[in-house]
Amino acid sequence: MNRSTSRMLVRVKAVYLYIKEKGTVSTTEVAEEFGITDRTVQRDLNVLEHNGLVESPNRGQWTTTGKKVKIS
Repeated sequence: MNRSTSRMLVRVKAVYLYIKEKGTVSTTEVAEEFGITDRTVQRDLNVLEHNGLVESPNRGQWTTTGKKVKIS
């Protein structure tokens, strides 16, 4: 795995943990917390959503799903 892929996976995991800790967050909150663009956040959230880990019940608001996750 190359460095940029590894860095992205670490960031996606951190985003997931941040959302899990906060409950419900906006895309902008995540971008500000991690110092990344809204577009990068959206890509990360799409990865998490595709894997059933987060959902957006309201446009621009994100929360974790009840899916069991083993975090290592």
